[in-house]
This record gives sequence, C-alpha cells and structure tokens, in this order.
Amino acid sequence: MAKWPDGPETVLPAGDVTEGVVRIGDTVRRPYQATSAAVAAYLKHLESVGFEGAPRYLGRDERGRDVLTFIDGTVAGDPVEPWAAAANVLPSVGRLVRAMHDASAGWVPEVELGAHVAGRPPAPLPDGEQRLVSHKDVTPQNTVLRNDSAAALIDFDLVGWTTRSVDLANTAMHWVPLCDPRDRGPAYERIDVAGRLRMLLEGYGTDSVSGPQLLGAASLRVGAAYDSMRWNAEHLGGGWARMWDEGVGEVIRRRAVWFADARAELAAALAG
Repeated sequence: MAKWPDGPETVLPAGDVTEGVVRIGDTVRRPYQATSAAVAAYLKHLESVGFEGAPRYLGRDERGRDVLTFIDGTVAGDPVEPWAAAANVLPSVGRLVRAMHDASAGWVPEVELGAHVAGRPPAPLPDGEQRLVSHKDVTPQNTVLRNDSAAALIDFDLVGWTTRSVDLANTAMHWVPLCDPRDRGPAYERIDVAGRLRMLLEGYGTDSVSGPQLLGAASLRVGAAYDSMRWNAEHLGGGWARMWDEGVGEVIRRRAVWFADARAELAAALAG
C-alpha cells in the first residue's frame, strides 16, 4: 500500500450516499467501498486514453482510503445556485459527457461492475444501442465548473454499463432538470425546459444521439426509477434509505406524470 503525505484535512461536501470525503493537499481521500475497484479501473482507463475531465486514481493511503487527484474549480451545492443553473452552462455539460462517452467506447473492464448490487432489477436499456461504461450520475454536484463551463466530473461511485442515450437522459434529469416544477429548486423558476434540453443535446451532438433517442431513453429511465430506488433503499440502506424516507419515491412518481404530459413539447423542441 502506497504512503501518502499527511496534512490538514478539509471536509468536502457529502454526496447523497458517500460521506467522509476529505481533501489533503492536492489529493482527495474517499472511504474504500464496494465500488472502489470498478472506479479505479475506469479512472485508469480514462487516464490511459487522455480524457482530462476526471480525477486520476493514485492508490490507497495508510488508512485504506482511495486517493485521487483534486480537481480545482467550483461545484454546485444543493439546492443548486443560480450560476450553476444558468442555461449557458448546458452545452458544455453535453460536450463533457460526449467526450467521456467517446473515451469509453469499446472499453471492456477486467473487473466486474455492479457485483455489490446483485439482485437489483436491471436497468432497461434501448434495443440496438451499443453498451458502454460510464459515470451514470452526472449531476451539478458531481460536475466541476471553471469559467461557467463544465470542466470535469467527480464521484464515479455509480460507474457501470449503460448507453449514450440513457446516460445523457439521466444527465438531463438533473441538469435541465426534467422533473415536476414542484421539485425544482428556486434557481429553476420560470425556465424553458424544452429549450434547455435542446441546448444539452446540441452540446452533446445529434450525430450520436438523436432527439427521439434521447426522449425514448428518458422514458425508460423515468419508468424504471421508482423500483430501482426502492430496491436501493431496502437493500443498500444508508443514504439511499435516507432519500427514500425523505420522499424521493413521490418525486419520481411526479416526474413520470410530468414527463408524459411534457413529452410532445420536448419532442417538438428537439425536432426544430
């Protein structure tokens, strides 16, 4: 096990699930967990192909914590601040996700992904679309911004198999955001949801994911989210159970109703 220099620890914001993340100098220390091997393998792959929008995995420290490089920039809080909710940020988010997908295409990990969630209902994926490994949790809180532009991603704990359209749809859930207006933060009042979705997709590139593909993938995500989240809460506990107890299941149900009503308007915007 490599030795890393000690120093003052700065506590970094806790995510929905992972706590105990700290910064020491130019490194980040994260508790070792069931996903650590998968995260390490993916980050090493991204580094090997020159993708610069992710931290580098360095090893484990004397306390057994994962050690990663610290990425300088600004990360949104929860609720999201107006600067992170600005529409002009969305194309850069799309470009960052596209670059990660391009860097991931064709990679087959030597470690098993998702072994710690054996028994969870499999996430439905579109027929005929190539699978790839990706982040799967591109939220404002997991994106580092510099100069009002998405520069890098952090917190790869949900790394796993998906498709381009599903991962982009999941990104849209958080960044547009695709949800009932009652569940949007104050920074998202009176937003043009359809226009924002189009900006995200155009940043990603319609040569790789079309508007109909994106909406089809979003429909799959919306339809499966409730059962998946409930399973996580019941079997994984921790932050998953806390979110369930706080009412995330009802948020997911409201999203499904809202998306069904809004889909035609979204399709028209993406086709224009």
